[in-house]
Amino acid sequence: MGVGRVLAAGERVLLVDPKQRRYLVRLRAGETFHTHAGVIAHDDIIGKPEGSTVVGSTGRGFLAFRPTLADVVLKMPRGAQVIYPKDLGAILIAADVGPGQRILEAGVGSGALSMALLRAGASVVGYELREDFAQRARQNVTEQLGEEVDYRIELADVTQGVSDDGFDRVILDLPEPWAVVPHAARVLRPGGIFLAYLPTINQTGLLRASLAASGFALAETQEILRRTWHVEARSIRPDHRMVAHTGFLTTARLLAGGAGRTEGAEAGVSPAR
Repeated sequence: MGVGRVLAAGERVLLVDPKQRRYLVRLRAGETFHTHAGVIAHDDIIGKPEGSTVVGSTGRGFLAFRPTLADVVLKMPRGAQVIYPKDLGAILIAADVGPGQRILEAGVGSGALSMALLRAGASVVGYELREDFAQRARQNVTEQLGEEVDYRIELADVTQGVSDDGFDRVILDLPEPWAVVPHAARVLRPGGIFLAYLPTINQTGLLRASLAASGFALAETQEILRRTWHVEARSIRPDHRMVAHTGFLTTARLLAGGAGRTEGAEAGVSPAR
């Protein structure tokens, strides 16, 4: 196996203190990072391999790693509430996201979902109402994935229409996704997947009714609950805290003929002739 790249100035690093607290830091030569557990010189990290222990000013050791996407999503600057990593992973599978797909996303928020979609190899066109959110999303995406990703944000209201078409997926994180369903039926390819992330079951009910009336089939709603475990010697038990309900994921497939196929759409059957 080859030797991994050493940690370099200009990249992000995840520092983990003795109490498992995590810090996301951009390495810059000559600078220092201050925590309650001590001060760490960036120069003591730069040039070290991942997984190294760096000793701070109080003598405590910090582990240094390159951050995962989950680490970045939870720690990066944001204006909007992000989708939790447990839901991001489920979205990629539920929407069957893969390389080469064209995806319509709205709203982009801080770019967490955009990063997950782009890392899976998709091309993303985002719709966002707020310019400050769009700027933050672009910055976060660029810092994590670079300039070469296929990513475009339109400052527009997706509920008023979509200028592009030929999308493989429509993925929404906004309060009224049912207002986008008619547009999704027009811009999705037949068999394409619609997915919406919503916080409440009342919103989800409205969305499901709209999907059933708009040429979509195989609708399904799920939520993801994440519970970690405490494992230490003979003390093995579930952790006292867990990430329980964060949102409902609803998916559906577009029938051939789109909005013209409404009767029987919820069950995925053709209307009687």
